[in-house]
Amino acid sequence: MNRDMKRKEIFLVLILALAVALVSARPYAGGWNDGSRLAVVESLVDFRTLAIDHSIFVDPALAKGAKAPPYSPQQPDLLAAGTLDRVLVKGRFYSDKPEVPSLLMAAGYQVLEWTTGLEARSRPDLFAYAMTLISSGLAFVAAVLSIHLLGRRILPGKSMAFAVTISFALGSSALTYARQVNSHEELLAAAAALMVCLHSLPERLRQTPLPRGLLASMGVLTGLGYTMDFAVGPLLLIAVFPLVVYRCRVLGRKGMGLVALFFLSALPLILLHHALNYHIGGTLRPVNAVDQYLFWPGSPFNFSNATGHWHHAGFGHALGYALELLFGKKGFLLHQPVLILALLGGIALMIEKREFLPEMLFAFAWSGATWLVYAWGSNNSSGICATIRWFVPLLAPGYYVLLMVLRHRPYLYPQFRALAAGGMLLSFLMWYYGPWMRMVPGYWPILGITLLGWSVIAFRRRHIEQKISLFRSPARTP
Repeated sequence: MNRDMKRKEIFLVLILALAVALVSARPYAGGWNDGSRLAVVESLVDFRTLAIDHSIFVDPALAKGAKAPPYSPQQPDLLAAGTLDRVLVKGRFYSDKPEVPSLLMAAGYQVLEWTTGLEARSRPDLFAYAMTLISSGLAFVAAVLSIHLLGRRILPGKSMAFAVTISFALGSSALTYARQVNSHEELLAAAAALMVCLHSLPERLRQTPLPRGLLASMGVLTGLGYTMDFAVGPLLLIAVFPLVVYRCRVLGRKGMGLVALFFLSALPLILLHHALNYHIGGTLRPVNAVDQYLFWPGSPFNFSNATGHWHHAGFGHALGYALELLFGKKGFLLHQPVLILALLGGIALMIEKREFLPEMLFAFAWSGATWLVYAWGSNNSSGICATIRWFVPLLAPGYYVLLMVLRHRPYLYPQFRALAAGGMLLSFLMWYYGPWMRMVPGYWPILGITLLGWSVIAFRRRHIEQKISLFRSPARTP
């Protein structure tokens, strides 16, 4: 493919993903989660403070002349009092979310306020729509583009790469989380871009000059991911750092210089994350992990439901809950069925020690560690939301493994299409009802038909292979 064709292809994917983002973004906060983040953005720009006491997303009655409600009219019982995702520190309320993503959104809001006069208190609908678009919306576009770039580099054919891109964009929970402000979609974008860099790194290390720009970009992406989730972000750094060291070791001392460049590029964002957290709570622990801050009078959280505590009666209960996170009514793998193919096929590829084994090990290590941490420290399956919101960033390593499986097992492509079709129906329903929902309507029947279709295709292929094997086997002599 020549350069002009490649540019046209990327431009097409970019435009289509942007169109989906524009249609998906909602002009209101749909739940406590996005209301908490929007409250920080409003407070930073309009009141020059991280405290959210006077935000309309804490007290909706403060909105003046609003032409649309700041909260979803579908959930008045949940949102009448404003967001309850907050902590009380020294008499003032703060968001219980990481602050750096809100800081970046605040920069966008400040520009809009300067150029258009947009004010959150007067037009909460436009404010919510704009903030959703420049955060989760653009993150969705970046993630889709990254997955397509990976597909074109890994898969032999353009049509197969486009099919995987469509599956990711329209057949995964990435679509529904583009509708509201959340850091899960933003971390997904950072992780997807990081996967592109990681896949390119081995080849770039064999070329000259040294890929300093690539390592610096990887550091920034890792640092950005670190700031977006109190658990998944640090686990990303812990998982990716050994991979960078392993790949760069071939260059000896120069390679260790590249490792240092990677870490130093990530460090400013990591320090900013901890500095803001310390400024609010005076602790290096996440502010929402401090009981005295989280359990304020009227708080919906207590020891029985706060994430970060052991809630299980024993090992058996913990194991059942861990499996439920993957295969239950909100199971992450079952809401994007193509990941089942990635899981099974990826394990087989690693056993065979195929190429890019270190990158696949990273994908499984980060995903597995995230799963275990939340299986240990939670009991509410991430609350009222579509599938497990904590795991949305894991779509990036999951689809990377899927691409590697389709590269080495192209005969699995018909099975991929069957699973992707069911995933697109589930994804459309999640998108229609929004990310803050209890359960996809018709979930079990849709999933059952999807898995049945997959099983039929897999069985037919195995049956055909057995016939071919019998046909090719030498005739037995009497």
